[in-house]
This record gives sequence, C-alpha cells and structure tokens, in this order.
Amino acid sequence: MHLLLLAALYCASLSQAQTLLLDSKRIDSVLAAMVAAERTAGVSALIWKGGREAYYGSAGFADREAGRKMSRDTVVQIYSMTKPVTGTALMQLWEQGKFRLDDPLSRHLPEFEAVQTSGRPISVRDVLRHTAGFAYGAGPTPAHDAYVKADPLNLSIDLAEMSRRLAKLPLLFAPGTQWSYSIAVDVQARLVEVLSGQKFADYVRQHVLEPLRMTDTAWRQPDGNWARFAAMYRVTDGKLTRQDDAGTRRLNFQDNRMTAGGFGLASTIGDYMRFARMLLGGGELEGARILKATTVKLMATDHLDPQITERQFLPSKGTVGFGFDFAVRVAPPQKPDENRGMVGEFFWDGAASTLFWVDPVNQMAVVFFTQKMPFDVTLHRDIRAAVYGAGQGLRLTATDKLR
Repeated sequence: MHLLLLAALYCASLSQAQTLLLDSKRIDSVLAAMVAAERTAGVSALIWKGGREAYYGSAGFADREAGRKMSRDTVVQIYSMTKPVTGTALMQLWEQGKFRLDDPLSRHLPEFEAVQTSGRPISVRDVLRHTAGFAYGAGPTPAHDAYVKADPLNLSIDLAEMSRRLAKLPLLFAPGTQWSYSIAVDVQARLVEVLSGQKFADYVRQHVLEPLRMTDTAWRQPDGNWARFAAMYRVTDGKLTRQDDAGTRRLNFQDNRMTAGGFGLASTIGDYMRFARMLLGGGELEGARILKATTVKLMATDHLDPQITERQFLPSKGTVGFGFDFAVRVAPPQKPDENRGMVGEFFWDGAASTLFWVDPVNQMAVVFFTQKMPFDVTLHRDIRAAVYGAGQGLRLTATDKLR
C-alpha cells in the first residue's frame, strides 16, 4: 500500500511538472530588475515550450552608451556555449562509426602517445566529459604553469598546433579520476578535423549550423554585423563599466587561424534557440536530422562515476553530474539558493553569463543572453526562479523516495 501511494505521488509530480505555467509578468519583472539594479546592462530570454514559442522578453541595452537596446537581432559572444555545438559535431562522427568512446585518444591523435599517465591512457570519453586531466589556463600547480607557457589556445595557431603543444604538457591528474573543466573541447574540435577530413569550422557550418538555419552563428562574423554586436560589461569596484571593443573585434572579426571548439562562436538568441530546439526534439528540427535521439540521450546522461568526487566548480551549478559537453541535473534542488530546475534537464553556460537549458519533462528549452563579466551565477539563479517559481522542486519528490 505504501508503494502504491508513493507511485501515485510520483505520477502526480510528473503531471504537475508537465503543466508548468509560465508567468510572463514575473519573468519580465525579473529581467527589468536585473538592469535596474545595474547587475548587467541588458538581458533577453527566449522560451520554447510545448511546441511553440512561449515567451520572449528583453530589458536594457546591447550598448548602453550608444542607447542601443537588447533585441532579438542582437549578436552576443556565447563563449563556452560553443562547447555543446562542438560536441554535437563530434558525436555525428561517432554515429558514423569513425571512433569508439573508449578508444585511446592517441589512436586518432598520435601526438598523445607521448603523454605520461599513471594508470590507463586518455580516452575519447575522457575528452567528452572533462576527465582527461588537461588544464585550462592559470592555476596553482606546475602543470598549470606549463600550460600557460605553452599557450595552446593562442589565436595565431591552428588546431593541429594546439594539439601538438598540449600533448607535450603534464596532466593535472590520472585520466578518469577527477572532473576538471579544460581545453578538452578544443581537442574535440581537432578530432572533428582528423576524423572528417575537413577544417573544423567548415564541418560545423556544413553539418550543424546550415541544416539548422543558424544564419547568424559563426566564429568569424561578417563586418556588417558589427552594428548588431552587444558591448561587453564588467563589474569593477562594484560598478558596471563598458569594456573596450578590441577583444570582441579580435575574437569575432579578425581572420584568426584558431577556430576553438570551446569558445569563439557568436550568435543571436533566436539562432541558439534553434540549436536548443534540435536537442529538445531528440536531434531533429523541422525535418533536419542532426543527431539520433539515442545520441542526444547519451550526451545528456551523467557519465561521472560516483568515485569521481573531485569536481572543481561543478557542484556550484546545482545537484548535477556531467554528460558529453552538458551538465545534467540528477536530483531536485537541495537548498534555497540552488538553481531551480527539473531532474533530467541538461545545460551549459558561457563566460559572459549566457545560459541555456533543455527541460525534457516540461518539453521546454530556455536561452538567456547577456554580456557581463566576470561570470555571474546569480543572474542564472534569478532567471530560473522566474521561469519555474522560487520554490519549485525544493522538497524531495516521490521519485527520489522511490530510489
């Protein structure tokens, strides 16, 4: 009888989730408050739910000093929201049988044969889930120092040279033993080149962006798009200040040799929603099949063994594990200040505080755009609370009690 009651509660919880009603006024108010409090200069949010656009709203400015408002046509730097696009490209090649997930990385990139590891070699699976042991910038160890000196993501070199430089560096830890955010997705980009025989950007454009009609998404933007670019803002001494445009021009308007897998794409909110809708649709959008539904499910499943307890900043994103280029929610929010969300959602974000998530339970995808550094997780907390309601999922649900 007790199990029957729990099962009934579980079904009721699913029914409630599937009938989530968006409160447009609440979302509008939260976006406006972000700008009014000068937490950021401009924001926009787009929600697709139940097979239709359910919400679009914006507040503030793409360029506050120029008086140019945030809009659907605003182009923003998405930084690490490039990573799921790269993972999608690589997993297309997995579907074609070009590699196996547990292949040694050196089978496809021979330069990594020289990497000294304790235990097993780096696998492609490690590269997909950030357990390879690579660094990603400065840090407290000699391995971090060596990474900075080698500068493997210098914009003047290509992915082949990036891979050669990285393969000469020491690892932070034995492959598969820890989770640490890393240059691994740029290694994924190099794998795409080697396995497909195409330049990475050409492959992504031909097999992901063009089929999805993501016409404003690219590493190098046409000069005419400069007028649509959002300015970058940074909090300095508690004050929101506009940054110099030189960095944006160098990354998105200069003909760099580096086309990074982990950053560099710029996009509009509508374009990126087309990518999110493809994932929500099990790999298909409007007749364009990008991935098999089973592949999307594989990517959006937690691949971290419970023994991988060292997870760097990942716990700050909620009660999550990690799949292939996505964080994956594995339990409801456990505390009041944790991001709202549904078990089974998958998501990622970008350095300029952008965010997207896919919520299969509610048949919903959300894209949130802004241009603020350093990364501000409180903006994500607030937009999620606006979408779901501040109390959503805080208590343990029947499904958790059944486990």
